[in-house]
Amino acid sequence: MKQIQLAFRDQETLEKVLAELRTCYDEHSYHGMLLHIYTEVIEREQIERALKRIEEVLPEALYVGCSSNGNIQNGNFLGDSFLLTGTFFEKESTRVNILQYRLTEETQEEVSRALVQAVDENPWVKGVEFLLTIRGMSLTGLCDGISKVRKDVQIFGGGAFSGDINANEACVFSKEGGYQEKGIVFVLMGGEDLHITSSYVCGWKPLGSFLRITSAERSILKELNGQPAYDTYYKYLHIKNDKNFFYHTLEFPFLYRDKGIDIMRAPTACTPEGYLVMTSDMVPDTMARLAYGDPWTILESTKEFAELLSGFSPECIAVFSCAGRRTFWGNEGVGKETEFYQKLAPTSGFYTSSEFIRHGEYVIQHNVTQVVAAFREGEPEKIEPLLIPSDDKSFEGKVPMVSRMAAFIKVTMEELEEANARYSRMAITDGLTGLLNRAEIQRIITEMVESRLFEDIYLIMMDLDNFKYVNDQYGHKEGDNVLIRLSGMMREVVVDLGDNCFCGRWGGEEFMILVHSIGESKVLRHAERICKTMEKIRFEKAGRVTVSIGVVKTLPDESADQACSRVDATLYEAKNNGKNQVVFHH
Repeated sequence: MKQIQLAFRDQETLEKVLAELRTCYDEHSYHGMLLHIYTEVIEREQIERALKRIEEVLPEALYVGCSSNGNIQNGNFLGDSFLLTGTFFEKESTRVNILQYRLTEETQEEVSRALVQAVDENPWVKGVEFLLTIRGMSLTGLCDGISKVRKDVQIFGGGAFSGDINANEACVFSKEGGYQEKGIVFVLMGGEDLHITSSYVCGWKPLGSFLRITSAERSILKELNGQPAYDTYYKYLHIKNDKNFFYHTLEFPFLYRDKGIDIMRAPTACTPEGYLVMTSDMVPDTMARLAYGDPWTILESTKEFAELLSGFSPECIAVFSCAGRRTFWGNEGVGKETEFYQKLAPTSGFYTSSEFIRHGEYVIQHNVTQVVAAFREGEPEKIEPLLIPSDDKSFEGKVPMVSRMAAFIKVTMEELEEANARYSRMAITDGLTGLLNRAEIQRIITEMVESRLFEDIYLIMMDLDNFKYVNDQYGHKEGDNVLIRLSGMMREVVVDLGDNCFCGRWGGEEFMILVHSIGESKVLRHAERICKTMEKIRFEKAGRVTVSIGVVKTLPDESADQACSRVDATLYEAKNNGKNQVVFHH
């Protein structure tokens, strides 16, 4: 497999490009030629004129392409030009087929079925690349449908775009179907000697607190945390709902987890009501966060992936990289994250409106992500994975300023998250014993008892015997030592019983345990253990301090308050019967 990547801007340079491709193809015994054409130009007449000339000079070539937000030539950014990449196949077994369909909200299911059928009818297919126009619709149905393609087939691709990032116009085209403004082109690739691998690289990190999707209707994200979704962008980033909304939000997508992986999703527009228009369905109750680009992480991620990819021994590499990454780096710096691939093999591609890749069983739509596919004919060279040295120049330009800001954000977020976790624990924890406080253990009892989720729920209430005497005679410090020692034993019960047990300080020297789904004998055994262990302890000043315990099994028709009243009465039965004992009532 060989590849040539050439750029042209006008008819004159196109003729030179085609002549070079013609010569290359004629001078070698290639068995096929596939052309990829990417362009920031979306003028139909100019594109069709170029396609016609390509067919005249290279009639044996198959070609596909789309409009883009910039192109990738030999691992570097190429703007304001057509990029024509010629891939020549050296193995006779390598096969390529092109399909093209009209793509709208209504045709997604039909298109998916057609692709699945085509792959089923052609067992030689190993990979499917696709280029498509996406603006103005959700592609969840398409992704779900394409996911039904045979599981051993690699699937990857990108969404067509425009040189103007705020424009809605885009197009795809191919030798099969010509120029199309609402369409999708599939490239089926395979054969005995063709090998394909694909993956994706992110590098963006979470920013701020989690946001719950409280209202969404398919691809319209209406509310986050009960407020219009747009408020999030205005409140935290001061992004206005104007004609530049898409441009300003593209670098700050939403990050959430779905189908086992992290997914980034950027809005394409905002309605006057403050609803965000997305390119896939948004699921209510999903927890999401804003995300930001961290230059060091991005570069290290692409470098590490390139090193991993080197073991595949690729002969050419295709990159579908989000236009948001171009706006993040700027035209001068965006090549930093693709130049690593060029060290392995000729690398080409374009800047997309969305990126697509199969992950396990599912075809996933991404935003602000980089999807990479690598190709090779024949067996790989027996080489160890390549360790790519870091070039200091890769970390110049925008990186120092942004990376320092990213480091500041990262540390600040970690501190805030740690503080929030600490305050959250403090809000439900008793300061002295470390157990749940009265409000939290009471909330859990109410929720457990009145939800009727479990048939066997037990309350264990305990009270230190003669505790007032300990405080009065030996001081509150010794009293605190007694409380802490008892709470330590209760935490051991929690460890033994795991998620089935909740312990809290009820007030003063009183404690409460709720336990469920472990059986009566085990509940009583743990209660007796606490009682007997406490009796054996000798404190420095107070000496022997005992505990009385009441245990009840909650009734199917009683409220949480009634259950608490019963266990309180049972506890005082234990105290009135001589203390230092366990009393149990059904």
